[in-house]
Amino acid sequence: MSTIGFIGLGNMGGPMARNLVKAGHTLKVFDLVQASVDDLVDAGATAVGSTAEAATDVEVVITMLPAGPHVRSVYMEDGKVIESAAKGTLMIDCTTADVETSRAVNAAALAAGHEMIDGPVSGGVGGAEAGTLTIMVGGSDDAYGRAKPILDAMGKNVIHAGGAGNGQAAKMCNNMMLGIQMVSVCEAFLLAEKLGLDAQKLFDISSTASGQCWSLTTYCPVPGPVPTSPANNDYQAGFTAAMMVKDLKLSQGAAHNTGVSTPLGAAAAALYALYCRSGGEDKDFSGIVNMLRGSD
Repeated sequence: MSTIGFIGLGNMGGPMARNLVKAGHTLKVFDLVQASVDDLVDAGATAVGSTAEAATDVEVVITMLPAGPHVRSVYMEDGKVIESAAKGTLMIDCTTADVETSRAVNAAALAAGHEMIDGPVSGGVGGAEAGTLTIMVGGSDDAYGRAKPILDAMGKNVIHAGGAGNGQAAKMCNNMMLGIQMVSVCEAFLLAEKLGLDAQKLFDISSTASGQCWSLTTYCPVPGPVPTSPANNDYQAGFTAAMMVKDLKLSQGAAHNTGVSTPLGAAAAALYALYCRSGGEDKDFSGIVNMLRGSD
């Protein structure tokens, strides 16, 4: 078992950290929200007063932060994680960030004598709580090998996507598909509604036909067919629309920088941005069905 500094205990980071405690690891935890820290202390972790302290006298540092600028700050600037950690510390950043940031921070960590991977996750809060996340890893073979037993305590599918930044590339492409697919599923159910086709009947057909996808079978955006989907809980967020906008913006920035045409990705980004501006930013991203219907 390892001694781990865990920084960032929000909706995703909190349950991920708890699963590490359950697996027998020793955790030193830090977050700006005291209540989140208190929850982990109750679960068996030890609170520390700064990100630098979380990185001191540990074998592994894990971060789950809001976005790329926070990653740079915590590791390379005010947070002093790279500076504070002992040489040879393994650093795992699970934030969804831009590829350039991940590669820059990885290079800085290597230059200081550490090993580092980017390991963004997919599966939402439910997956974080159940320990069934998909974790997409970018980094060296050696760093991946060290990280794998730790990641296995937080995820069910841990996949090495290649070198530094490739985990972020995989997450970015995956979530662009997710955003596009959710809009398509919403549109199909709204059209079915107007045509007099029952939502359950459409689900029964499409879930076993060519329209099948995760947004339909696991996260159906209308109440009824999938009882565990946010549609049956007033669209309380497992993954907020604001987070979807963030990820879609990352994909569109990467598409622009690489000269790749992604018209459906661009359309999904525009629709989700509109949904957030209309008040849906804290709702689950599947709640965009209400904006498309006209009720939100």
